[in-house]
Amino acid sequence: MKILNGRDLAAYIKERQAREVRSLFQAKHIRPALAIVQSKEDKAISIYINLKKYYGNDIGVDVDSYFIDQVQLTDKIKQLNSDKKVSGIIVQLPLAKPEQTDEIVNLIDPTKDVDGLGVKAIFEPATPMAIMWLLAAYNVDLTGKTVVLIGRGKLVGAPLEKIFKKSGVNVTVIDKPTNDLSRYTLSADVIITATGNPAILRSDMIKPNAVVVDAGVASESGKLVGDLADDVYDRQDLTITPTKGGVGPLTVCALFENVIRATRQSIEK
Repeated sequence: MKILNGRDLAAYIKERQAREVRSLFQAKHIRPALAIVQSKEDKAISIYINLKKYYGNDIGVDVDSYFIDQVQLTDKIKQLNSDKKVSGIIVQLPLAKPEQTDEIVNLIDPTKDVDGLGVKAIFEPATPMAIMWLLAAYNVDLTGKTVVLIGRGKLVGAPLEKIFKKSGVNVTVIDKPTNDLSRYTLSADVIITATGNPAILRSDMIKPNAVVVDAGVASESGKLVGDLADDVYDRQDLTITPTKGGVGPLTVCALFENVIRATRQSIEK
């Protein structure tokens, strides 16, 4: 088994970002700042926000979070849009009323939309960026490979599909529940799953020597779990992300990469 260890790569990127932030402050006396707004109480959301706060503190980026009733999100985002000290803004999903997600994320100034979720966003979404970094770092060449992407969610699947198609990658997207998922996965050289459905992908659904990237997250019995069944990790022939330390650490890196870029672009203006 070959492990796609995102944690090791993230440590290298984090060190480089800390140097960039120090250099930016020394040269311009400006510190990047990220604002996070949320409207729903949720354990997983709290974990993600705290991870971003810890990471930001480690590399010198200011991170502030705001718990706002959803009816007040519009005013808060407009206020953050006009705040010159704020480099980037993210809406921590899911919202209390998820049907308003598109409307809310599109309120963010595209130059501050560091999650890359708005229709006019100029930054790539963090998790797809993280997946591409991980594959590149471990020399996983997608040229001529059969790639199956499970899930077309707003945060991962949909933007990753766009990246693949733009790059000419042969990708099949499984978006709707199916009893015959293995019909697609057994022919795949590379499988990327991002559904948030625990154990949706089992060992008997994966062909020999495949590459498997798990970008799914769900809460089960108080624990965060991915999309892969336990028996997948018994396979010694696979190239695979670990249960912890795969895509996740790089997703945080990718987000702050966008925050730093947004800061530099605001200085250039």
